[in-house]
Amino acid sequence: MANKYTVSTGGTPQVAGTINDTRRLYNFGDRVAELAPQQSPFFVYLSKVAKKPTDDPVFKFLEQRHQWQRRNFEVQAAHSDNNLNSSASVVDLRVTCKYDKYGNTQSADTLPEFFVVGDTIAITTTDGPNVVTGVITAFGTDGADYKSLTVTAIAVNGNTTLSSFTDIDFADGDAGQVIGSAHAEGTGAPDGWKDEMYDREGYTQIFKTAISLFSGTAMSTRYRGIPDEYKRVWQEKLMEHKMDIEHAMLFGVGKDDSTSTGPKRYSWGILPHATSNGTNASFTYSSSGYDAVMDYMETMFAPESGNSGDKLVLTSRKILSWMNKLGTSSFLENSIGGVSQYSLDVANVPGQFGHEVTKVKTIFGNLHFVQEPLLRNQWENKAILVDLKNVAYRPLVGNGKNRDTHIMTNVQDNDVDGRKDMILTEAGLEISLPETHGVMTFSA
Repeated sequence: MANKYTVSTGGTPQVAGTINDTRRLYNFGDRVAELAPQQSPFFVYLSKVAKKPTDDPVFKFLEQRHQWQRRNFEVQAAHSDNNLNSSASVVDLRVTCKYDKYGNTQSADTLPEFFVVGDTIAITTTDGPNVVTGVITAFGTDGADYKSLTVTAIAVNGNTTLSSFTDIDFADGDAGQVIGSAHAEGTGAPDGWKDEMYDREGYTQIFKTAISLFSGTAMSTRYRGIPDEYKRVWQEKLMEHKMDIEHAMLFGVGKDDSTSTGPKRYSWGILPHATSNGTNASFTYSSSGYDAVMDYMETMFAPESGNSGDKLVLTSRKILSWMNKLGTSSFLENSIGGVSQYSLDVANVPGQFGHEVTKVKTIFGNLHFVQEPLLRNQWENKAILVDLKNVAYRPLVGNGKNRDTHIMTNVQDNDVDGRKDMILTEAGLEISLPETHGVMTFSA
């Protein structure tokens, strides 16, 4: 008879195993196959190159956008029939701009605060078209969203003889820019202006991962494969904790939620923050090509935005697969090994931290595409462009105490015959100059 039974009084026989099961040792090796892909590239990059402790769970940081490198504006109200032959002065020319004193881009008209008497300006008019160069000689009465200028013209289209320019029209929307300043000999100091620094706020989030209670008996029992079950589960919990942080740094929405039990804070994640505040673009798998990419790169790497010239691009597997396909109407059509004058410089290179990197060089800057396994399901058509110089991983460290990832041991009650530990991290993501980050969204 092959089976043996254990019988309890009044019970029915239960199959406990075979004689072979009792006698055989089985050849269990020491190796245990693990499912451990490159799970958290963003957290790795933050930890290695962008770690900056904070001593306050609500941390503020400053952004400086230098306006001296743009100082562009546009005409807000039409100013027609200007006869520069009889009077070179244009009085009450109302101009506005699309960014505030902090340098933040605005959708509505905003009062320009960077003009100084003596500035030389150039305005491209839609009639002609003509380029009028002039000097600001006085200010009128400003409105809430415009500056009133008195401008003395010195040239039109580079021609300093103004007698033929008897009907110059400035239309709403005509573009202008400050091109320098000019002052007479022996004159005093002009007025000055300054741009302001913009402050933002971020939050540290408390991450906790506990290991389930192991009794003293369970901890003393030897298992197959990995003898110490407690250590095996511990490794799993460390990975779980790391992935919780990776999820929050990618998808979290910043909030300081004060309740009766105490403050609870949520860190911002790069995807929702960049979606709301970044420089974003939409593409299609079927038809987007070189031109669409270059148009986006021109804006994405705008020098006045504080860009570093390199972007880490966290990419879904779907987009990464599509990028590496060659074929008609694909993004990289004739780009790898092709002869098109529109070829992108693409190379697959080993990353510094163990990740495979697809590097795309453009005339404006470099893109470093890295597979982000968490960009799946509702995010499978997303690629996140991150300027690593403008993000920081901010663990809470202060008063000699470090709240970066650490282990709290023996958190079980004192009279429990067993052990329970906990991993704790208090940290948040700082995202500055959001216009230097972006999201590429793909569709069919």
